[in-house]
Amino acid sequence: MNFDLTEEQRAIRDAFARFCDERIAPQAAAIDEAHAFPRALFQELAGLGFFGMRYPEDVGGSGTGLTEFALALAEIARGSMSLAGAAAMQSLMGTKFLHMLGNEDIALRLFKPALRGEKIGAICMTEPNAGSDLGGIATTAKPVDGGYVLNGQKTWITSAPLADFFTVFAKAGEARKLTIFLVEKHFKGLTVGREIHKMGVWALPTSEVAFDDCFVPLSHRLSREEGDGEAHLRKTLAEIRIITGAMALGVARAALAAAVAYAAERKQFGKPINRFQAIQFKLAEMATELEAAVHLVHYAAWLHDAGRPHHKEAAMAKLNATEAAARICDQAARVLASYGYAMDYPVQRYLRDVRFTLIGGGTSEILKLIIAKEVAS
Repeated sequence: MNFDLTEEQRAIRDAFARFCDERIAPQAAAIDEAHAFPRALFQELAGLGFFGMRYPEDVGGSGTGLTEFALALAEIARGSMSLAGAAAMQSLMGTKFLHMLGNEDIALRLFKPALRGEKIGAICMTEPNAGSDLGGIATTAKPVDGGYVLNGQKTWITSAPLADFFTVFAKAGEARKLTIFLVEKHFKGLTVGREIHKMGVWALPTSEVAFDDCFVPLSHRLSREEGDGEAHLRKTLAEIRIITGAMALGVARAALAAAVAYAAERKQFGKPINRFQAIQFKLAEMATELEAAVHLVHYAAWLHDAGRPHHKEAAMAKLNATEAAARICDQAARVLASYGYAMDYPVQRYLRDVRFTLIGGGTSEILKLIIAKEVAS
C-alpha cells in the first residue's frame, strides 16, 4: 500500500492536532485530577463533526473512512485518553447498531442527536462472568406481549452515568441466543449502579448497569431476528480493535514527546541527559516502536477501507500498538526518573491511561489466540 496520506487525510489530522494543542492539552491535567467528564470539549468535538465521521452524509455524518477516523482519534488521545475514550464510544460502539438496525423513530430521537452531541450512547456487553467469552453472557430477554423483559447485570460500562441510551446484548427466548436491544435511560427496571474507580482515564466514568424486569418494547429490539447479535458484533470488532490501536498511538506519541523534551532540558554531570548513550538508546527504541505501530494500525485501517480481509491485521494492529504504547509510556517515565512519578508532569497520566487500551477490544492474550488461529488456517 501507499503510506502517503492524501491531502484530505492530512487536513483532517492537522485540524484535530490543532484542536488537541489548543483546546485539549491545556485542560487535560485539570480534567483528569478533578475526575470531571469534559462535557464542553465533548460538545466541541461534536461541533467539529467527529461523532459523524464514520456515518454517511444522508444521516448527518461525513462518510470518511476508518483511516481518517483513526488519524483524528489518535490526536484526541494525544491530549486526553478520557476524552478519546468517550469520543470513541459515542462515534462507534454507542451508536453503530442504532444506525445499522434502528428504525426511523430511533434515528430521529437518538441517533442523529447523538451525532450532534445532544445525546450520549453506551454499549452493554461485559458482565461479571463474561468478558471475552460472549457465550458466558447471562443477561436474559424473555418475550412478553409487546416486547421483552430484560434481567441481568452488566459491568465496566463506559459512559454509563452519562448515557441517554444503551445498546444491550442479552440472550433472548428459549434458545437463549445473543440478541441486541436498545434501552433508554428512563425505562423502568434499568439502574446505573456504582461507579468503578480506575487507575486511569479518571475523567471517563465507568459503572455497573443492572436490568431488573426491565420492559423493552418490540420496536427497541435492534436485532432483525433473535440470535443475530453475535454476527453483528463480530463485524464491528475489527473496527473497535483498530481504533483502540489508534488511541494507543496518541498516548504513546505524547509520552515520547514528553521524554524527548525532558531529556533535552535535564542536565546531569554538566550536560543534557540526551547526550548520554543510555538515554539515547531509550529514545531510539521508543521512536522505532511507535513508527512500526503507526504503520500497522494504518495498514489495518487501509485494508478495512479498501474492503479487503482485515480480521487478522486488526488484531495484530491492536496487539502491537497497545503493547508498544505501554512500553513507550513506561520508558518515558524512566527517562524522567523521579519526575516520571510526580503529578507535576503528565507522564504519570500517560502511564496510567495507556492501560485502558490494553483491555478494550480484547486482551493481548485473546488477540494472540485469534492471530495464531488465522496464521494456522
